[in-house]
Amino acid sequence: MTAAIIGIGLIGGSLALSLREKGIAGTIIGVDNDSANIKKALDLRLIDRAASLEEAVQASGLIVLAIPVDAILKVLPRVLDLVSTQVVMDLGSTKSKILQAVANHPKRGRLVAAHPMAGTEYSGPEAAIKDLFKGKTMVFCDARKSDEDAFEMAEALVESLEMRRVFMNASEHDLHTAYVSHISHITSFALALTVLEKEKEEGHIFELASGGFESTVRLAKSSPDMWVPVFRQNRENVLDVLEEHIHQLKNMQKLLENEDYEAFYKLIQRSNKIRKILK
Repeated sequence: MTAAIIGIGLIGGSLALSLREKGIAGTIIGVDNDSANIKKALDLRLIDRAASLEEAVQASGLIVLAIPVDAILKVLPRVLDLVSTQVVMDLGSTKSKILQAVANHPKRGRLVAAHPMAGTEYSGPEAAIKDLFKGKTMVFCDARKSDEDAFEMAEALVESLEMRRVFMNASEHDLHTAYVSHISHITSFALALTVLEKEKEEGHIFELASGGFESTVRLAKSSPDMWVPVFRQNRENVLDVLEEHIHQLKNMQKLLENEDYEAFYKLIQRSNKIRKILK
């Protein structure tokens, strides 16, 4: 099978590695607006050749969109206009607006909407990782609206990648990812800004930053090209979770101001319940 990957960054590049290693695709075509990304992808042998969007869609049995969600809004309808029997997968981190944009498209059934809950703070073709998806979760959204054969191909792909499967509708997906993914990034961005503002001596940050700080703030290295569109498309859910997060921070601030360490102890103890969920 020939596969076209639109967007040769961390997700697209890592998928290309897996498609080749698992023998799922004999030829991988890359599509990317950034010529530097295309060159890197070719140099790293992530893709076999580059092509225009139209050529890639026509030559492929599987088309995967691994680009920022705002770009998916523009590109996905064009891709569906071009397909006949090909299968299209979008891997966007938001789903409601994307699926609304193609809800009435005559080729909607060829689309399988999915979101791999995998990634790192790095971007670009050089960030591609072998086995990035192994053991991770793939969320399928509104799967019943996909043609049976299209979904079967996507499901077989996910099984080959050794991923877990979860099924949600688009609104459920956007709500839950706001709580378990999007808030983590916005918190990390805020923490990085806080430290950069308060700690003017960068050397001290480097010297004193421990594993705890690094693990908490590492997501602040993530690309704004990816995350601003996510926050834009999932604005209402992100604002909702952000309001609750700020409430919790203010509660902790008040307890410290009042030197109520007993209540603070109980609060941390309650937060420790997350260990039963995330082992």
